[in-house]
Amino acid sequence: MRTSILLAGVAALTLAAGAQAAPKPVAHPQAEAQALELAKQAIALRSVAGPGNQTPEVAALFRNALVAGGFAAEDVTVAPVDDTAYLIARWPGSDPKLKPLVISGHMDVVEAKAADWTRDPFTPVVENGYLYGRGATDMKLDGAIAVASLIELKRQGYKPRRTIIIEFSGDEETTMKTSAIIAEKLKDAELVLNVDGGGGSLDEKTGAPLYFTWQGAEKTYADFKLTVTNPGGHSSAPRADNAVYRLSAALLRIQAKPFTPELSPLTKAYFEAAAKYEQPETGAAMRAFAADPTDQKAIATLRADPATVGKIGTTCVVTMINGGHALNALPQRAEANINCRIFPGHKPADIMAELQAAAADPAVAFTDVTEGSVPNDASPMRADFEAAVKKALGKVYPGVPVFPSMASGASDNMWFRYHDVPAYGASPTFLKGSDDFSHGLNERTPIANIQPAITYYLSVVGDLSK
Repeated sequence: MRTSILLAGVAALTLAAGAQAAPKPVAHPQAEAQALELAKQAIALRSVAGPGNQTPEVAALFRNALVAGGFAAEDVTVAPVDDTAYLIARWPGSDPKLKPLVISGHMDVVEAKAADWTRDPFTPVVENGYLYGRGATDMKLDGAIAVASLIELKRQGYKPRRTIIIEFSGDEETTMKTSAIIAEKLKDAELVLNVDGGGGSLDEKTGAPLYFTWQGAEKTYADFKLTVTNPGGHSSAPRADNAVYRLSAALLRIQAKPFTPELSPLTKAYFEAAAKYEQPETGAAMRAFAADPTDQKAIATLRADPATVGKIGTTCVVTMINGGHALNALPQRAEANINCRIFPGHKPADIMAELQAAAADPAVAFTDVTEGSVPNDASPMRADFEAAVKKALGKVYPGVPVFPSMASGASDNMWFRYHDVPAYGASPTFLKGSDDFSHGLNERTPIANIQPAITYYLSVVGDLSK
């Protein structure tokens, strides 16, 4: 959801049309140096699920930094869970009656094979203004900047009225078991600021900052298993009723009946604001869809583009099939998995019922086999949050448009929204779309993001914890 570029320096950026000249950036040398060093140390720790998982070591790294930076040792907890761990650190506010502000992130990363990379993924390298390594984008640099920013706030003598909590889950990339535990513990929070979502986009040609989006909703992940069983028999005596044929026919009927496109206040605001940054045909379709979500021409254009099809409603697609038990036998069982990304406001059971209706065959059994996901609705478009983000962005990228977005994937925000806690993705990292390598080879992020990001966090956290 974020994009990336080598920034020559914030002051040297040519802002997008209509933006004002960037001010001279405010330096926080101790925090900037600490953020980069913490990120490098975290990248060097192979926090991948499975044997040798070093996520607990990342938690210890962040804990030690927070305690050394002024957090009381008893207020920083690292809890082991299976082969991973999570961290929760509290900065008590002066008014215990106020619900806490939560800053959220994760410490684990997806697997990376050294043989496939140009550089070892777990050996951090700063080269040509980029920080290279697994987690440079998702999301060890972001986490390190958030930690260093809170320590900088303490260094400046800031006294929050509202308790500030920073937490990091340990398995966001896999089962989200720690994510669920943390959200349960912090379900009394006032608001969650997730530093693993949202972010800024830069122009592909000029590198100018185009716009910033904060993530106020995400689609619910769901897996449904379709099963057809049959008595089977010898392949030399085929029958009309074949489990594979029957399942295949049902899948084709499902494919022919996509879900009705939808629009929410959040996605409407996104389409209206983002349309001018797209290619003319796509931008026109976005504006038309925002005006009328039944516009068939707009729907066809947006459905044809992988970048927009997930933004206009629920999507379901076959991801796996399995059938038969022998080359010379009629299949006794055929199974398929349909993966759905459900538009906020819908329950998985209702979506499964729509799939059953589209399949139109009682012989096809449906089972919800989803793991590690819960339904969640969009967070409210809160004026205090939006004002804090716009104010902070204005300090480093004045005049750059700020508007909401919806993520097609899942994040730790899902678990907070499940508990009706408003949660927002609002990372201040500005990246370029063609340079996005998160979860991929040779992941990298420009270190010039560090300075403006710290200014951003000092402003946002200060405003939301007053």
